[in-house]
Amino acid sequence: MRDAIKESGRASLHLLSGAAIAILCYLMIGVALFTAFLTVTVIGAGVLPESVLLLRRLAGRERRRTAARTGTPVPEAYLPLEGPLPARVRTAVTDPGTGRDLIWAAAQLLYGMGVWFASLVLWPPALLVDGVVTGLAGRPPVVLPLIGRLADLGAEWSRALLTPTPAAARAAVLAARVEELTATRAGAIAAHGAELRRIERDLHDGTQARLVALSMRIGLAKRAYDSDPVAARKLLDDAQTQAEEALAELRHVVRGIHPPILTDRGLTGAVRALAASSGLEVEVSVTGLADHAPGGRPEPGVAAHTPGRRPEHGGTARVAAPRAPAAVEAAAYFVVAEALTNAAKHSGATRASVALIREPTALRARVADEGRGGAEAGESGGSGLVGMRRRVAALDGTVRLTSPVGGPTVIEVELPCVW
Repeated sequence: MRDAIKESGRASLHLLSGAAIAILCYLMIGVALFTAFLTVTVIGAGVLPESVLLLRRLAGRERRRTAARTGTPVPEAYLPLEGPLPARVRTAVTDPGTGRDLIWAAAQLLYGMGVWFASLVLWPPALLVDGVVTGLAGRPPVVLPLIGRLADLGAEWSRALLTPTPAAARAAVLAARVEELTATRAGAIAAHGAELRRIERDLHDGTQARLVALSMRIGLAKRAYDSDPVAARKLLDDAQTQAEEALAELRHVVRGIHPPILTDRGLTGAVRALAASSGLEVEVSVTGLADHAPGGRPEPGVAAHTPGRRPEHGGTARVAAPRAPAAVEAAAYFVVAEALTNAAKHSGATRASVALIREPTALRARVADEGRGGAEAGESGGSGLVGMRRRVAALDGTVRLTSPVGGPTVIEVELPCVW
C-alpha cells in the first residue's frame, strides 16, 4: 500500500505539471492568434518567429517531461530559424514542426486538464477502497494504480503528438547538415586564406629577401669582375651561399604546403619521420597501412597483411596497402605534426604515442601524450587546435580532444576516406 501511494503521488505530480503546461498552452493559443493577426496585417511579422520559438520551448518542456515519465526520449525535428526576417517568417510558417506543436498545444488543453481532474476524482475512492482491500483482505491495491495509468496515458498522447513525421525528421536532418556544411565551408575558406597569407609571408620575408640579396651580390660581382677578380669571387661565393639558403627557405615553404616526404614514403613513413624528429620518445603503431618507398614499393621490413594470402618462404607477405587520397594524408600528417609539436612545447611530457588506423570508410589518427593536460577544446583552444579543427572539418572529419588537468591528452581524428 505504501509503495502504491508513492507511485500514485509521483503520477499525480506528473499530471499536475501537465495541467500547468495545459494552462500555458491556453495562453500560447492566445499568443498564436494575436501573432497571426499581426502577421496578416504585416505590422508585426517580426513577432512570428519569436512566437514559434516560444512554442518550441514549451513543446520541448513537454518532451522532457514525457521522456522522464516513460524513460524514452521524444525526438524533435525543427528547421533552423536563422537569417533575415523574411526567411525566418517563411521557415516558421512552412516548418511541419510548427503545425504539430500547435496541434499538440490545442490537444494538451483537453487531455492535460482532463487526466488531472480524473486523478483528483480517483484519489478519495482509491484511499478508501484500497485501504480496505489492502488492510483487511490483504490484496494488492486496485484503484491507486489507475492514477499511474492516467499519467502513462497522458505521456503516450504527448509522445504521439510531438513525435515528428519521417518526412519532417529528414527535412530537419538535411537542414542541420546544410548548416553544418556551411559552417565547415566557412572554416575551410578561413583556413585556406590563413594558409595563403602564411605562404605569402614566408616567401616575402624569407625567400624573396634572400633572392633580392642574391641578385645584388651577382650584380656587384659582375661590376668588380674586371677590376678586382678576388673581390668578385668573394661576392660569388656569398651569392652561392645565399642561393643555397634561399633554396632551403623554399623547401621549407613547400613542406608547409604538401611535404614531399608524403609523396615519397606515404603517410606512415612521414609520421615516423615526424616522430623521430619531435624531441619526444614517440611510439608509432600502424594498422592496415604500409610504408612506401619512392615508386610506391613498401619499405624493407615493413609488412602489410592481406587476408587469405599465405606468406612466401615462411616469411611475412609484403603487400602494399592502398594509400589514402593526398588531401586525407596531408590532413592526417599536419594533425600529427601539430599534436606532437604541442606536446613537446606545452605538455611537459617525455613520451607520446601515435596510432594510424585504416577503417573501411575512414582513416583514424590518434595522438596521446603523458603530460600535464589542460588543453582547451573549441575555438578558444589556441590557433594550432583551431587550425587543426578547420583542416579536418574541411574534409567532413571529426576531432575529439580529451585533456583533463593532470593528463593524459588524447587527440583523435577521423577522416572519411574511400580506399
